[in-house]
Order: sequence, then structure tokens, then C-alpha cells
Amino acid sequence: MEESDGVTVTVFGLQSQTQSKEQNDAVNEKLSLLYPPVEYSAKELKKMEKMMKFLKKKKDAAKKKAKSTKNVGKKIKNKKEITFTPTPSGEKKKMEEMPPSYHPEYVQDGWYDWWQKKGFFKPEYNEGETKVECLTEQKEFTIIIPPPNVTGSLHIGHALTTAVEDSLTRWHRQLGQRTLWNPGCDHAGIATQSVVEKKLWREKKLRRQDLGRDEFLKLVWEWKEKKGGQIYNQIKYLGASCDWDREAFTMSERCCYAVKEAFIRMHKDGIIKREKRLVNWSCHLNSAISELEVDKVDITRRTQMSVPSLDDTVEVGVITSFAYKLKDSEEEIVVATTRPETMLGDVAIAVHPNDKRYTHLHGKKALHPFIDGRELVVVADDFVEMDFGTGAVKITPAHDQNDFDCGVRHNLEMITIITKDGNISAGCGEFSGMHRFAARKLVISRLKEKGLFRGDNDNPMVVPKCSRSGDIIEPLLETQWFVDCNEMAARSVDAVTSGELKLIPSQHEKTWFHWLENPRDWCISRQLWWGHRIPAYFVSINDSSIKEGSRQDNHYWISAHTEEEALKEAAKRFGVSEDKITLEQDEDVLDTWFSSGIYPISIFSWPHNTDEMEKFFPGHLLETGHDILFFWVARMVMMCSYLTGKLPFKDVFLHSIVRDKDGVKMSKSRGNVVDPIDVCKGIALEQLHERLLEGNLDPREIGRAKEVQKMQFPGGIKECGVDALRFSLCAFMSPKSDINLDVQRIFGYRTFCNKIYNGVKLVMSKLGSDYTPLNYGALQGQEDEIDMWMLHRLSVCTLDMNEQFGSYDFQGVTTSIYNLWFYEFCNFYLEAIKHVFVDGVSEDRRLSVCNVLYTVCESALRLLSPLMPYLSEELWQRLPRRQAVNDKVVPESVTVAAYPTQGLFLNKDIEKSVSVLQDVINKARAVKSSVYKSSEQPQLRIVALTDTAKRVCVENTNAIAHLVRAKLCICGSEEEVGDGFARTEDEHALIFLQNKL
Repeated sequence: MEESDGVTVTVFGLQSQTQSKEQNDAVNEKLSLLYPPVEYSAKELKKMEKMMKFLKKKKDAAKKKAKSTKNVGKKIKNKKEITFTPTPSGEKKKMEEMPPSYHPEYVQDGWYDWWQKKGFFKPEYNEGETKVECLTEQKEFTIIIPPPNVTGSLHIGHALTTAVEDSLTRWHRQLGQRTLWNPGCDHAGIATQSVVEKKLWREKKLRRQDLGRDEFLKLVWEWKEKKGGQIYNQIKYLGASCDWDREAFTMSERCCYAVKEAFIRMHKDGIIKREKRLVNWSCHLNSAISELEVDKVDITRRTQMSVPSLDDTVEVGVITSFAYKLKDSEEEIVVATTRPETMLGDVAIAVHPNDKRYTHLHGKKALHPFIDGRELVVVADDFVEMDFGTGAVKITPAHDQNDFDCGVRHNLEMITIITKDGNISAGCGEFSGMHRFAARKLVISRLKEKGLFRGDNDNPMVVPKCSRSGDIIEPLLETQWFVDCNEMAARSVDAVTSGELKLIPSQHEKTWFHWLENPRDWCISRQLWWGHRIPAYFVSINDSSIKEGSRQDNHYWISAHTEEEALKEAAKRFGVSEDKITLEQDEDVLDTWFSSGIYPISIFSWPHNTDEMEKFFPGHLLETGHDILFFWVARMVMMCSYLTGKLPFKDVFLHSIVRDKDGVKMSKSRGNVVDPIDVCKGIALEQLHERLLEGNLDPREIGRAKEVQKMQFPGGIKECGVDALRFSLCAFMSPKSDINLDVQRIFGYRTFCNKIYNGVKLVMSKLGSDYTPLNYGALQGQEDEIDMWMLHRLSVCTLDMNEQFGSYDFQGVTTSIYNLWFYEFCNFYLEAIKHVFVDGVSEDRRLSVCNVLYTVCESALRLLSPLMPYLSEELWQRLPRRQAVNDKVVPESVTVAAYPTQGLFLNKDIEKSVSVLQDVINKARAVKSSVYKSSEQPQLRIVALTDTAKRVCVENTNAIAHLVRAKLCICGSEEEVGDGFARTEDEHALIFLQNKL
């Protein structure tokens, strides 16, 4: 404690400073009277000294822990750290001496580049089943990667996709099927343009309009070339066994041609048409956006919300009531709205036709208080809920979907009162030119002045916000390109109903039918520069005999691959010479989901009839998150079926959505986003904070995000490794719920990796360097009951995993292989056979155990390989080689080694016998652990209560003694046990443990 002019005193254990020595002396004098000095005995002083040492030790330990926590994710030099020379790219890793424990970085080194160089990921590798004979009815497997956005880095949801799809791909490849996992990347129109525009403004204070379209697009392509490879490198790091030679970017030449062709065909067929409709409009982006780019923010009460381009906040979660005066009457109708500014566009008031309160007002007119001459007609429409509010609804057809539908039904005027940049339009009196939310406050103020305000109340509501800009979405009436989805949607419904297309889990069929049985037309125009420019040309004709065209008239729009083609088509359509025609290509680009909708065919160069298209389309599986079932999956099914007459895939497997450990949706602005590479490599909290500064977060959001990071990752993130991350994400998969991800649980699977690593290391020490395995499925001849049980468990696991992979049961797959490795092989079998490798055991017996060790270990690594490719390769390469039943050649890698499919050693009777043995061992362990340390070996007596228990205990005395770590004697009766033992009864045996002295 720092000294000051005052003197420090202690009162009731607290230190304080007074202003003068005299005051302190007075206090101390009074304290000495109240609390006279105490004299301690030597014994008490010794106790106090001991306590002080204990507290100091505890304090030092806390400091040490804090220091180690601070350094999580950094390279900390300690005796466990290893150094190694990285394998040159593409070369096969040298199998040097194994490090003492599992180190992810060492295990992962070198394998991926070697796999790629050897061509293991290409479908041609096992063409004609030259390497592995395919024993399954299905002979091919094709899957396309859901193309991640080119804009940035992977998040944990991408890692889940990669883990699931790669596990399935590797399983099919090991089954001997011709396997293709086609990678790719999406140009992500709005997201990419937004990132580059922010960068341009941040660095040069320029807008895209300052550069012009061509120069801005050059800048986007430069950014794409510089940053675009980052996401591929991350996918590769996670072990994804894609055929990278077939990588497809949605703005590549082949994809661009396919997108144009799809638009041209659908436009000519009348499926695509140009109409004036309500769209989701982002005023900040100045573009229509898709439903997926709209965040639905739940508001429970009156709330202040920030929006871009407005210094003040906007009040939401409020419903405002006001009155319209009826023309030539003293009556009024009270309506309510959550968007008071939209009353400037009101043209009618709707009531229910059966509402007797308003029957006499049908067809009457109300007066607008701010717009001179505007009269609002009272219409009867059964969409109105009589019991909600006053039962009267203001109608603004140009700014609300329900109102628009009502306006169409009643032929009402559509008055747009909000401009594309979010201001109030001309013709709205004093409100014109104001920001729409500034106008909201003024409208309420003027209603109060006119005596028309009737109050406001808190109102739970959903506020639609643009996920890219944070702006509140406005429904605007715009002339755009729309896709008529009715017929395509009906065919997609039939495909699921008939079973031709399977949605897994089937619970998602309800969502499928909800969207597709009542489809809305799809707006595919985007007011952007980055993307597939719409291949449609507006025709102007310099001929007075031909009527001048309207941009809303489809007849005056020609779609074509080039302007030359469009010119010829226009001359033919209008019967004039080409020199009289002027063409103007639409400035807009297509919705990103349009190009994504034909991704399964564009990557194979559709519409050209290529060998790739013939071999790999249709695919077998589409795997993605259930949140884009409609936005992407349904559109692929609709568009590909329409354009090719075939479904793009047979199965759709929808995985869970990854949330943070509290169940909150992950978001960069919240600070709870997890980079999968950080989980693999580890990262300190300070580095996580630094990552926030690298993005485009608003400075106000960075502070909040840092606080969330402190709560979510107080010690940073420990190094877990790729295999642990992949395995854990698959293990967390649940068909009925999302994943609440706690990063600490992933580290638990790194411990599992270490268990496997040490288990194989032990096996190798028992086999020796010159071990030669028997032929696959052969036995040595001296196997005992535990050996055969272990082979039986391997067989059960093999059959279960194949069934579980086939039904996309990832919890089942991971549980099966986890139990085999952790509990059955490492914890039980390896301990049970240790006594075999001591003096006095026959060589035949040892070789029999070695055969079981090798068979289980080698087969279990093949089983594990799809889930943990790096660890299984590292360990499998260290084992002696042999061919499996359907290996045509000795495999070079476990990634192309035949996957075990047959249960060669099934024996349910042995399962029952050893189950009894395990029950006895577990009970004995539990009894011992309650009294003795694990290193102590007390006397243990067992009296079997059944014939089976007696046999297995007698035959496996050494195994029991070794597993329990006790000096064991099997007794024929309780009388033989003797004194000095505590008795415990089990279903199969009486267990007697030596009393501790």
C-alpha cells in the first residue's frame, strides 16, 4: 500500500488513512483499551505460521494459474513442447520416433498436401474399382459444397458443414465408390460489394459512384483475387477431401454462361417477367434484398434503435393511435400503426364486412389531415380482424404487403411516399425531403396539434433489419424482375410427397410444404454492380409507326447472351431493321440465390452436354443448414428440375445450426463468433480482441463485442486440433435441436485423441518392429474369451457405423467409435492383456494377442478415418500393412483403404459372458476407489454367485487383478475369505476388500 501524508491504521482488519498523526494516536489509544494485546502460545504461533504458509502457497498458485490462463493459445515453452521439421509440400511424411503425447500440429503436418498430390480426392483415383472393390449396391457418390461467400473467413457453421460432408465423402470413397466432392465459392453480391465499398470509403473517402461501374468492378476483382483464396485454405486446413481441380466460382466463365442461359430460357418461357411489386428495400444499400438478408429483430416493448445515416435513434415497439375525420360528418374512425410516417401514403380505411360498428360507413370518405384534397375511402375486407384494436385498419398499399393485396382487391391508388434513399417523397407537404424517421416524430407532433392523436402503447413486434447495413427494411413498390414460382413449386412439393426427394430429418418437410404450397413470386433484381448483370435489353425503336415502349412492359425487353444476339432478336420481334433499334442493358444484377439455384448444373458446364454433366449430375446428396431450406435448397430443386427435367440430388440432409454456449445466434457484432482455425490452433483473449478491429464493425459494437468475448472465452481458446474439432461437431449433431457450442467441450475430444494416440503407441510397443500380420480375418489359434470379445465388439462397431453413416446418424457414428476406442479397447482390453507380455506366457499366446491387437487397431483406424483423418493417417502409417477383403492393392493411405463393412467375429454369447466379468471388475474398482488410492494394491477376495461369474473370474484372474490393481484371490465360499475384509454384494459376486489399517 502506498504511503501518504496521513498514517495508516488498521480498524477491524481494514486499513485506512487519517489526516494527522495526532488523530491516529487518539484512535489507537481507544482501540488498545477496547482490544488489549494478545499473547499467543508457541503452539498457536506455529499454527498461525503454518496457516500463513498455506495462504501464501494458495496465492502463488492463483497467480500461476492466472499467468497460464493469460497465455492460452500462445506458444509456451515447457517440457511438453516438441519441435519438428515441417514436411516439404507434397512429400510423404517421414515416420520418425513418435512424440511422447499427442500434438495436433505435429500430427497434421504434411498429410493434406501429400493426399492432394497423390490424387486421392479425385473420382478417377478408383475408376473401374482398380484400388478398392465396391461391395455396395450404390457405385458412385457426388456431393457439392454449399459455396461459402468469397468475402472472408470461415465461421464455426462452415466447420460443421465441412466436418459432416467430408466424413460422408471419405466414407463413400473408402467403400470403393467413385466419389466426387466438388468445391466452390459464391460471389456473394451484397456482402462482397458492401465490404469493398466500406474499404474504399475507409481508405480513400470515395464512393463507388465516384469511380464508375467498370473501375469499381476492377477493384472488387482485385480484392477477390487477394482475399478469395483465404477461405479455400481454411477449408483445406480442416481436411476437406474436395477435388480442387474442379473448383467452381459462381462468377467464373462457365457459371456466368449458365446463369445467362437460365435467365434467357425462363424469360422466353414467361417464367421470368418484369412487374411492379413490393420488395424488401434497404435504403442504405439502395437495393432490394432477399429474405435471407433480413434479420427479424424481436422487440418486446418500447425500444430505441440505431440506424445508419441518422444521428438520432428511432423508437420502435410502440403502436400509435390517431383519428381520421369523416367527410361531411362529425364522426371519426380511429386507426393504429407502428409506422406513423406511412400515414402520408394512406388511401383507404379497411373494416371487416361483418363488423356492425362500421356497416353504415362502407363507401364513405375520410379526410387526410395533411394532404390537401386526398380522401380515404372506407372499404370492407375480411382480412381485417374485428377484435384487434378498433377493428379499423389504415391502408398504405405502396408500403405494406397486406395493404398492397387489399389495394389490388379494391383497385386503390398506390402512392409511394418513401424514396429509395429513405426520405419522404415530394408531394407530402412540410414532410417532403425529411428522413423518414425524423418525419415520424413530426407526424406525431402535428397529429397532437390537430387534436387527432389518441395515444400510444408498448407493442411487441418484429423489426426487419438489413443484415448487411443495419438499416430498417422498407417495403417499397418497385419495378423489378420476378420469377413465377407456382408450377416449379408444385413439382417440388410432389417430389417430396412421392419420396423421390428425401428431406432428412423428415421434420423439415413441414417447412418445405409451408413455403412451396403457397409460393410468392421471387424478386431477382438487385441494384448492385457486383454480380451477374441481368442479360436483358430494353428496346427503343426509331420508327413512328411503332408505339413507344414502357420499361414495365415485358414485350420491350429482349434477353440474350450478347448485345448482338439481342439486336437480331429485337429486329425480328418488331419487324424493323437493326439500324432503327437502340438497346440498353438493364443496370441491375441478379439475386445471388439465382446463380446459387443452378449451382449443381452450372459447375458441370450446363447447358453444354459435357462428360462431367453426364457422369456427375444428378448428385446424390445436398447437405446444408436447415435455415436455408427454402432460400437455397428449394430454389435448386425448382430451377434445376425446370431446366433439366431432373432433381439435382436424391437426399437433402439438414444439419443443426451452431449457436454459442448460451444458445444465442452467433454474430460478429455480438463478439460470440468462433473462428474454427482459432479452435484448432488456440488463441489468446487479447488476440481475439484484435480480430474485432480487422473487420468492418461499428466502433460502438467493438466495445460490446469485447465484453462478450471476455465472458465467453475468459482464458482465450485452448489448442484443440482439427480432428478434435471435426469429431466434436459431428458428435454434437442432433436431429431435433441446434448446437449450443461450448469450446471447452471440444478440448475434451482432444483428450480422446490423446487416448487413441497412446493406445496405438502401446500396441506398437507390444507388436515390435518386425511384426508381420496374418491375412485379414485369420486367427492365430490361442485366443481366449476376452480376445474374441474384443473382435466381437469390433464387428458390432463396424456394422453399426456403416448403418449410422448411411442414415446420417452422426451422434450414433461418433458414439460407436468413441466407445470402441475409449472404453472397450483402451480402457478394458489393453489393460486386460498386459499380463500376457510377462515372462512365463507362451509365444503362441502372445502372437494370438498381437494378432487381435493389430486387427482391432488397424481396422478401428480405418473406421475412424472419415471423422479424424489426420490422426488416423499418422497412426495407420506406422502400422504394418495388409490388404482388407476388398482391397485390390495394398493401400498407400488409410484415406483410400477399404472401409470395414463385415462383422467377421460376431458372438453374442461372448458378449454376455464378458459383460458379467466387466460388471464384477467395475464393482470391485468402485469399492476399492472409495477406500484406497489407485496406486495401492490391497487384498481382494471374490466369491462368484453364478456359474458364469465363477468361470469368467477363474479364467481371467490376471486380467481382474491388473484392471482393479489388487492382490486377488477367487474363493469358493464366503467362509474361505477370512477376517479383516469389508463385504459388498453384487448381482454376480460377493466382493471382499481388505480393511485399511
